[in-house]
Amino acid sequence: MLRIVLFLVLIALAGAGAAWVADQPGDVVMTWGGFRASPSIPVFVLLLGLFAVAVVLLWSILTMLWRMPGRLRRRRHEKRHARGRHAITHGLLAIGHGDTALARRHAEAARRHAPNDPLALLLHAQSAQLEGNRDEAQRVFRAMAEREDTRLLGLRGLFIEAQRADDAVGAVMIAEEAIKLSPSSTWASHAVLGFRCARGDWSGALAILDSNLSAGLIDKQAYRRQRGVLLAARALELEKMDRDVARESVMEAVKLAPTLVPAAVLAARFESEAHQVRRAMKLVEAAWLANPHPDLADAYAHVKLGDSARQRLQRVETLAAKTPADKPGHVEGQFAIARAAIDASEFARAREVLAPYVSDPTQRVALLMAEIERTEHGDGGRARAWTLRAVRARLDPAWTADGYVSERWRPISPVTGRLDAFQWQTPVASLPSDKGATIESSAFEEAMLAAPPPKRVTAAPGLGPAEPPVVAPVPAPAAQDNSPPQAKEAAKEPAKEPAKDDAPAVTSSEQANPAPTPAESSPPVETPVFRTRADLGKPALAPIQAVIPIVRAPDDPGIDDEGPSDEFTEQIGTPKAHAKAQAGGWRGFWSRWGA
Repeated sequence: MLRIVLFLVLIALAGAGAAWVADQPGDVVMTWGGFRASPSIPVFVLLLGLFAVAVVLLWSILTMLWRMPGRLRRRRHEKRHARGRHAITHGLLAIGHGDTALARRHAEAARRHAPNDPLALLLHAQSAQLEGNRDEAQRVFRAMAEREDTRLLGLRGLFIEAQRADDAVGAVMIAEEAIKLSPSSTWASHAVLGFRCARGDWSGALAILDSNLSAGLIDKQAYRRQRGVLLAARALELEKMDRDVARESVMEAVKLAPTLVPAAVLAARFESEAHQVRRAMKLVEAAWLANPHPDLADAYAHVKLGDSARQRLQRVETLAAKTPADKPGHVEGQFAIARAAIDASEFARAREVLAPYVSDPTQRVALLMAEIERTEHGDGGRARAWTLRAVRARLDPAWTADGYVSERWRPISPVTGRLDAFQWQTPVASLPSDKGATIESSAFEEAMLAAPPPKRVTAAPGLGPAEPPVVAPVPAPAAQDNSPPQAKEAAKEPAKEPAKDDAPAVTSSEQANPAPTPAESSPPVETPVFRTRADLGKPALAPIQAVIPIVRAPDDPGIDDEGPSDEFTEQIGTPKAHAKAQAGGWRGFWSRWGA
């Protein structure tokens, strides 16, 4: 609206000016040589305006002709630049969806139309990487590193190529050069920091960390945590070489990162050696509240040198009572109590704290139960069964970083080089296998765990040898039951005890050479007798008969249940009674006739 009003005002002023000029009387006389003209004032003003317009048009034409070559060159350059940009755009898109041929074609077009464009060099290098031409990619990245505007980008590309070629030294040299050019380069500082940590150059790593803080790459809280990690790593390395420096480093690390487990453990150890028991306990308790860990429990138990096992158990119970229930590692308190109870020979207490976890045990629970069975009763069978369950049990928490599981804490991840990457967590476990495809059935484990230790039957003096204990047979899996039908029927029939009055007299000759029976020709079906530690201390009154278990031991390949297929093959070491009971073959035929 304002523009319309202004336009109308200008039209009105122009009309008023033209009317004023037209109302002016008089003439204008112009004389040039023999030429004389005397137009009126309105005509003179009109002629003057036409002359000005003609001069402006002529000047514009001359200027256009003067500037035309430059405009043509500029327009041609803009066309080439537009074509280059078009090629770069579509080339990067082709790299994005993995079209190698199209990316190469657009890279050639971009290099032809826009040879000095940084993106054209980048497209050329990435297309060479996509094709697998590392030499060409390195050549382009070197060319980019020589330019001022693309130097960091070229160094970054050379760094990646050095990593792909497993040239760690070359990669670190490139990263250090990039840090000199730009201290705020994240990838370069990350690479140099990881390399110095891997080399054990903790002073250099701390210097890089200070540079990152100055450049604003990390905040103050992250800086304190990472500095504590580096100081703890240096203290762990210098613990046996320079204990003074190690103590100074770990004390500063605990102040910066009080929840760091290895720093708290080492600091508590130094304080315990200096007889500062309360300080050591406070350090462990602060870390335990944030992250319950077995090393913290062990350090808390041994915080006072010279204590007995029962005193250590009481101290661990005090620490376990402080475990926050909302922490994912709150079970570490129960496991620590069980460990201390086993050391103190309080096996009932250990079983009590492990009882909620026995139904679905982890590897640590199964191994602790195996140690209890082995130490308390000397029951090797039940200990072995728990050990087997530990093999297939769920995994316990461990130091894990980027999928890498380590037995000890490390300051950086060996996969990515990331600082403070290791966390105490459960690693990714393998999927459970099919029940029918397992080699060892869990029925044997359950039977070994459920069966109580057998009681020995002693005989009164003068009544002869004691009878072997009667043990109920253990049901074996169908896939492993290869006993003959006679043995299965004999196992189903209940054992008959002869009356004392009707018992036939047995001669000495019959005791020496008993008559063979069909049951003796097949493997017996009794389970092996597992002797406890209490039984091992008693004198054996009678020799224990050889018993063949139904299910073989997991690590015992055993022998074939069936005899050799060739009936004429001679069996070495076969007793005569067993040879007589065999059927088939000329030896069996003559054995029936007493040959």
